[in-house]
Amino acid sequence: MNPFKYAITFACYNQVDYTRQCINSMILSGEDLSRVVVIDNGSTDETRSYLKTLPLGNIIFNKTNLGCGTAWNQGALELQAEWTIIMNNDVIVSPGWIDNLISTAEMNSLKVISPALIEGPLDYDFQAFASESSTKMDNCLRVGARHAVCLAIHKSVWMDVGYFQPIPKLLGYEDTMFFHELDKAGIDTGITGSSWLHHYGSITQSAIKQERGLAEKDGLGYRYNYRLLQQSWLERKLKKIKRKKQESSWRSKELHQFGMTIHGLRINNNFDWQ
Repeated sequence: MNPFKYAITFACYNQVDYTRQCINSMILSGEDLSRVVVIDNGSTDETRSYLKTLPLGNIIFNKTNLGCGTAWNQGALELQAEWTIIMNNDVIVSPGWIDNLISTAEMNSLKVISPALIEGPLDYDFQAFASESSTKMDNCLRVGARHAVCLAIHKSVWMDVGYFQPIPKLLGYEDTMFFHELDKAGIDTGITGSSWLHHYGSITQSAIKQERGLAEKDGLGYRYNYRLLQQSWLERKLKKIKRKKQESSWRSKELHQFGMTIHGLRINNNFDWQ
């Protein structure tokens, strides 16, 4: 795929070891780092000095933590392309993940698409797993699904619904609000089994919780953020029931056909398929 067709951006806040692993996996997969824009949200560890050693498309150093929404917007605007890949920094990529991701979106007329995920400790050979699974589940597609760990977004989406809410106090609710706007605009999304990432699992949010003296089970964002969706309790409840029913249907069909699903958790050295 022409590298100028896409741009990659992610935000980071400390956690340099995870950022390093992410970048190293991109290098091993043959990605052109000049297509990557990294937004540093005020890191105080070695993140900034590490980023300066890389041949990235650009690095934006924010003085304070401006939140995911602001950072993602900064990256998307800094290096504009037909497809912008918004992702976490605590992920490992696999060869061909971008080609498969965007090709699947174009073949199925999707404007937003996410890759399949394994989440948890990296206690298995992810590269071998991804190579086998992307072939095995090449035609597996959950139309209507998506996740904020990684999103490939077509440029037309910015014109139709705008960018992410640049409000730092949302603290992770930016993706929910963006997905809400996608649904209102009738923009088709999907998760494909042709592209795989390993995700360690909300590393940055966990670190911010520790900084603020919160327990892991505590919510990071404002407890009444849901009011921003302007939906009644009943609307939210019915939507959640519908989503859970659909996820259960996807899971059953995928397990029957493939013996696995496009979302797995690593628990006690085994896969728990979601």
